[in-house]
Amino acid sequence: MQRLFLISACAAVLSGCGQGADKASGGAASGVSGNSSSRTVWAAGSSTVFPFATRVAETVGRTTGGSAAKVESLGTGGGIKLFCGGAGSNFPDVANASRRMKASEFEACAKNGVGEIVEIKIGYDGIVVANAKTAPTYALKLEHLHRALAGELPAGAGFAANTAATWSAVDASLPAQRILVYGPPPTSGTRDAFVELALEKGGAKLPALAALKSSDENAFKSKTHTLRKDGAWVDAGENDNAMVQTLEKTPGALGVFGYSFLENNMDKVKAATIDGVAPTLANISSGEYPLSRSLYIYVKKANVGVTPGLREFVAGFVSDAAIGKGGYLIQRGLIPLPAAEHAAQKAAVTAMTPMAAPTS
Repeated sequence: MQRLFLISACAAVLSGCGQGADKASGGAASGVSGNSSSRTVWAAGSSTVFPFATRVAETVGRTTGGSAAKVESLGTGGGIKLFCGGAGSNFPDVANASRRMKASEFEACAKNGVGEIVEIKIGYDGIVVANAKTAPTYALKLEHLHRALAGELPAGAGFAANTAATWSAVDASLPAQRILVYGPPPTSGTRDAFVELALEKGGAKLPALAALKSSDENAFKSKTHTLRKDGAWVDAGENDNAMVQTLEKTPGALGVFGYSFLENNMDKVKAATIDGVAPTLANISSGEYPLSRSLYIYVKKANVGVTPGLREFVAGFVSDAAIGKGGYLIQRGLIPLPAAEHAAQKAAVTAMTPMAAPTS
């Protein structure tokens, strides 16, 4: 479900609200159209980044006296697709992402006139596999997730459709519960990351798939990146809060979503351990937790100085107040960058250095 956040923090025109266009740009940029005085920062993308982006929008709007950014939750893929759709005011200034931009997406941006893109890492997140507090506790391994959710499994000299009905059929140590997992849709960066970190790495632990990886990397990825379509996996949309409610009502089900939603709903759901490691702030930031990932925002450099407040919005994401020790985004569940990396991202925002084309 698409969500929209828009706070009007100023009744006067933007030029009088402290968020006017950057004079160094002359108030215009190549490929950007529209009256800058009527523009509002627009960010779209990841449902995981959404609550952090809304908080930055609210805080920056309040502290500068300008209009808060419009933030939409479309999923990483949906947000980047819209971001790359064009360079004018009908397209977002910022794409929120729970994975890195793909080479194909970067190429689509270039094709549609979106030239210089700035990549900013804002912190870390963990993908959790959780269920209701009243349900059985799961101690999962990566290979368990693959055996439970992959569309096909090794069988004889080839592969066959996955027909495992219960978790105990996957491994006798697991509860005798029906395999029913609610997760994000194909447009979601959480879905992409889960498939890569859980199903692909879990598949690599199976001898037949490990051999396939050595002989045919593309075939290996095809087998390990395809989820079941028989009802064991259910696309639950981009609203992670709704998923938490579903898990409460369906105690036998598991859900896949970002750590911040777990932290905000500890009274309702609990997380499984993965390979014996619990999803905690320390384990995710160190990378010990197997389903850890980085979070990003992507910015159209040409729009900085044209869209009022864009520079402030981007700077707000990496400010000490937001992601420094005890920052307001850390309190909201974002896992912070190490000090040196935080400093590097602040420098990147100041320099607005365009990213190189992704290699994959």
